[in-house]
Amino acid sequence: MTDYIDLNGEAQSFGDTAAQREVRENDRNYVFHSWSAQGQINPLPIAKGEGVRFWDYDGNEYLDFSSQLVNLNLGHQHPGLVKAIQDQAGRLATIQPALANDVRGELAKRIVEHSFDGARSVFFTNGGAEAIEYAVRLARQSSGKRKILSRYRSYHGSTGTAITMTGEPRRWANDVIDGEVVHFFGPYAYRSAFFASTPEEESQRALAHLEQQIQLEGASTIAAIVLETVTGTNGVLVPPPGYLPGVRALCDKYGILMICDEVMVGFGRTGEWFAYQAFDVAPDLVTFAKGVNSGYVPLGGVVISEAIHKAFEDRSFPGGLTYSGHPLACAAGVATFDIFEAVGIIERVRDLGSRVVEPRLREMAEKHPSVGEYRGKGLFWALELVLDRETHEALVPFNAAGEAAAPFNAVVAACKNAGLWPFAAGNRLQIAPPLIISEEDLVKGLDIIDEALTVADGYYQGN
Repeated sequence: MTDYIDLNGEAQSFGDTAAQREVRENDRNYVFHSWSAQGQINPLPIAKGEGVRFWDYDGNEYLDFSSQLVNLNLGHQHPGLVKAIQDQAGRLATIQPALANDVRGELAKRIVEHSFDGARSVFFTNGGAEAIEYAVRLARQSSGKRKILSRYRSYHGSTGTAITMTGEPRRWANDVIDGEVVHFFGPYAYRSAFFASTPEEESQRALAHLEQQIQLEGASTIAAIVLETVTGTNGVLVPPPGYLPGVRALCDKYGILMICDEVMVGFGRTGEWFAYQAFDVAPDLVTFAKGVNSGYVPLGGVVISEAIHKAFEDRSFPGGLTYSGHPLACAAGVATFDIFEAVGIIERVRDLGSRVVEPRLREMAEKHPSVGEYRGKGLFWALELVLDRETHEALVPFNAAGEAAAPFNAVVAACKNAGLWPFAAGNRLQIAPPLIISEEDLVKGLDIIDEALTVADGYYQGN
């Protein structure tokens, strides 16, 4: 019986302790891991993935409710994506970006056609952080201004300007790389910085705060406002009514460019091709990565407006990458569009989100006192876990580690022990399965989360 295929292309069975030991030892001895103290981690060796599941070497099965890093929108080993990469490798494996290439141009065309009114072109990168770096460079170069405004509770990547723009703890050890970035508060009604009592009031007060920030920083110095359309890792914060159009209006009023970071939420995650499309706004620049080809080959990019494109018609843009628009990555991207349209991914995400996920999370919130709030859109949701509903005190402190993080870690462990790999962040269980997930598997995963919440309830301290 064949359970998985090893590094040498040979069929193997689960339970091979020698193979697992070799993977662990090579990882431990030679791989330097991101965001980790190297001596305090023990990464789980994975033997294979298929669809919405992956397996370790002992044969333990995990339902992937995080889409790995919210990038595996079409799941593990999708035959359409695998074939597209294989076919492209057989006819042209790579070519430098200064030369025209059919699959690169085709993908750029499709992205533009599915983007905002006024979109003109695509600059390809190798991932999301690079996309942010180049979006900012485009904004600065085209406007002649340098300052960038970005929000607290954001993540934009780990490279220079991207990490400086990030508004959460991963920035702290890397500050300050770009001294022309200024942070502001965005809307977060559950933990309002503006003492708002309704979503509408939260939106109004957040916009008033932003306008004051613009005035105090000097509109003439600000190149762009950058925001995750729907805040991802830091809470699945869906903008309240009027907020994104309000940001657009402020940008127009003060001559500032609007950049929407869609690295995590683009390509169907919220039930739209791009999340901003649900909020009746047209940005000037849009960054993307992850879901554009499910991460099968690294790819990201920036969608560029007509006005910014024209700024570089007669002068050179100062930037480029060796692997920009790599043919293998773009082939998987074109296949992604084909698959989305063939099986109606956008429509099914909307359906599953509204018909299955939202009602079930509402039930969990009514059942479990540890659920302070649920929120989300499409197949992107968060359960915010608390010690006290009245005070909103979080299940674990902000940026908790070690013993302080134990209550939340216990909830995560309960999920994994039941065969679900969750998207865990801070004091939140976030729900982001592959967009191809069946209703049966979606319900199964929600059932596991429901049961795991009894662990969180055990720490509850409120009435």
